[in-house]
Parts: sequence; structure tokens; C-alpha cells
Amino acid sequence: MHRPVSPLLHDYKPSAANKPKKSKALQWFVVGLGIPLAGLALVSALTSTTPPAAPPEEPVITATDGSDYDVETPVEPVYAATPLVLADAINPPPYQTLNLTIGRGDTLDKLFRQHDLDLGHLSEISRLDEARKRFRKLKPGDQFEITHDRGDLVSMYSNLNLTSALKIERAESGFKAEIVERAIEKRKRLAYGTIESSLFESAADAGLSDRVIMNIAGIFAWDVDFVLDIRSGDDYYVQYEEIWQDGEYVMDGEIIAAEFNNNGRTYHAIRFVDDEGRSDYFTPDGHSVRKAFLRAPVDFTRISSNFNPRRRHPILNSIRAHRGVDYAAPRGTPIKAAGDGKVIFRGVKGGYGKTIILQHGGNITTLYAHMSRYAGARIGGRVRQGQTIGYVGATGLATANHLHYEYRLNGVHRNPRTVRLPQADPIDQRYRQRFLATVEPILQELEKFKNTQLASVAYSNK
Repeated sequence: MHRPVSPLLHDYKPSAANKPKKSKALQWFVVGLGIPLAGLALVSALTSTTPPAAPPEEPVITATDGSDYDVETPVEPVYAATPLVLADAINPPPYQTLNLTIGRGDTLDKLFRQHDLDLGHLSEISRLDEARKRFRKLKPGDQFEITHDRGDLVSMYSNLNLTSALKIERAESGFKAEIVERAIEKRKRLAYGTIESSLFESAADAGLSDRVIMNIAGIFAWDVDFVLDIRSGDDYYVQYEEIWQDGEYVMDGEIIAAEFNNNGRTYHAIRFVDDEGRSDYFTPDGHSVRKAFLRAPVDFTRISSNFNPRRRHPILNSIRAHRGVDYAAPRGTPIKAAGDGKVIFRGVKGGYGKTIILQHGGNITTLYAHMSRYAGARIGGRVRQGQTIGYVGATGLATANHLHYEYRLNGVHRNPRTVRLPQADPIDQRYRQRFLATVEPILQELEKFKNTQLASVAYSNK
């Protein structure tokens, strides 16, 4: 009995019996071609940076109510494309740094041209106030650190002094300039010296710099003549500052306190800085170590002629009173105002040559003669003690370079080396208690160091 075949059992694909037979040659051709193609595909898959697409999955059939079939097609996974990362994006090329040093005859325009830097940027920053002030005062040795991007200016940096610098940076619109602080560190140092021949030789033996030596001489200049008053065996103790920056020693700073023992007399000086930033030296009880006048208004090598009412003039060869002191010094040595005062004469005055006369308080006048040239002080102008008013020379009746210095009180000549000088003002009453509070710890530290040095000397002499 032959039943009709149900159409549900019919496959929509042709039966295997009805498929045409492939030739063996064709099969071997396909196999032979497929192997190398498969190899290439494998290499491509291993070296590709993009993951291969996942093959589509078969639809998942789940029963929902027992009678119907819902086909849920799963969402194909999305693969994020791997971005192409360039080496420059990870490590952008660094800016170039250039150090420029101003030489004789150099300008920034010239140096910018030499190094192919953008002149337009230089013109732009030159209009900034802070930069313009700096560029106007360029001198040989000044340095600029330039950061640029293939000639386009990124930043500039230049030290102005020990504590400040000019910093220029590219901003969103143009450039900006500012003055920045340079941090410094101040360290205390103590030193001791014994004089055998001169202060300068003993200080050099103690390892002190010229700056510290000159400061010691300047502090005690009103009480001690470091050319004529020094005796063998005189000694001194000093506490001063060292300036350090970025972990490196830069220079010696100010003297904090000092003791000088000269021919049985002891002098102390302690530094005090007021609220306006002015500094001065005072004795432990608050009196100024300064006098209203300097004993010697010039750094001299020797006294070539003392105050002498019966001196014979070296040129005129006659008895002619010498009413001042002659300080021999090299031509061009600065001459300083002996005290605060007003210029009442400036010009050539007979045998005095080029001369300046100052009027001071208390009806005191001082005269400075034989100058080679003047230094800024004008008739009617005011000068401060220690201000340079001229330079040593040999104008007028002079046989060699020297300063002739006179001191008059109420119109009467006095010996500048022996006259009793008026005292400078003591510490301001506003600061007196603050000053006295700082004195004791400083003196204790100095005394402790002094005892250590004395003990060391005593031990070495055993």
C-alpha cells in the first residue's frame, strides 16, 4: 500500500542522491588552493589590530505559551574600534631651551635673529612694562633663559638681582610678564681673628671674605682708626650671615653682631632693622655706634701730612699752617661726605684746586680739596654721611694724589683726627624695647663662641 509522503518531511534542499558529482581533480584543486589561503587568513588574523567579527548565532527559540513560538534574535555584540595612537600624542616633543648671554654690543633683537627666534614675539613682549624696564638696562653678562617651539617664543626668564627675577610666559592672548621672588636662605656663621699686623691680613687668615672685612672696618670706623690705632694682639669676634640659594653658597651677607678689642678698649655693635627696612648698628644699651661725622672720609693708604699750625709748605717753602689732614690715596679713590649736610661750595678754590665745602648741623663745616673730579653733589643739594661726593686727585698746589680734609667748628679749624665728634642719635624710642629684647640672646651666643675660642687657644699653648 502506497501512502502519499507528507510534505512536512520534504527537505527544501536537494537530496544527496540528486547532487551532481564533483570531479576529483576539482577537489584537489580546491584543497590545494585552500591551504595557502587559510595560511594567509591565519597570519592576517594574528597581525590585525581590529578583532574579527563574531559569527552570527542561530536564533534562540523559546516556548512562551506552549502553542506559539517566539524567535528572539540576540543583539550582535558591538566592538569598539581601537584608536590609532601616535607617538607624538603620547610623548609630545619637548620645547627647546636656549640660554642667551648678553655680550658687548649685543641686543636682544640681534640674538633673536642669530637663533631664528620670532621677532614679532620679541616686539610684543617689549611693550610689557616689566619687560621694557628690564630691556632698557641690559649690560654685558646678563642672561636670559628662552623656551621656544621651533622659534615660537614660549617663555623667558632672567634674574634681576639676588631675590627677584623677570618671568615672561605665553598666555591665551599674547604674553604676560611678572616679577617673581627668588628664595634665599640666611645661615649664621661665627668667626674670630687676632691681629698681628693689620685687620685685613688677620681676617684673611680667619677665612673671612673682603665683604665681611670691609663691613667690620665700617662698623667701628668712628671709634677705631684701622691704619693708625691698630695694635698687635687686638682681636675681634663676629657673627654674620651667609646667603645660600638652591642649596649653594652665594655670598656673605650682613654682620649681625661684632666685638672689637683695641688697645684695652672693647667695642660692641649689634644690628637692628626697623619697620621701614632701615638698618643700623647700636651698642648693647641702644646708643648708635655711628658718630655724626666720619674720622676719615676716604679709604687711605697713609697720612701724608697731619694737622700742624707750623708746617712748612712743600711747594711754597715757607711756614704755612696746615689746618687739615692729608690722606694719601690712589687717584680716583672715592671721597665720602663726613656727615649729613648741604653743599655750600663746589668749584676751584685757589691752591685747594677742585673743592667741595659742606655745611652741617651745630655750625660745623667740612672741606674736601685737590679732587680730580666731582660726583653728583651740586650747590644747594643735600648729601648723606658716606655718600660719594668726589674722587681723589692732585689739582691745585699738590705734589701727589691725596685728599686734604678740614673740619671747622664755629669757623675755627680743629684737628679732624682728635676733635670730639658729636654722637649720632640713639635707637628710636619706638623700637627700644624690641631691640633690648634681642640683645641678650645675641651677646650670649657671641660670648659662648668667644669662650670656646679662648679655651682652644689656651689648650694649643700648653
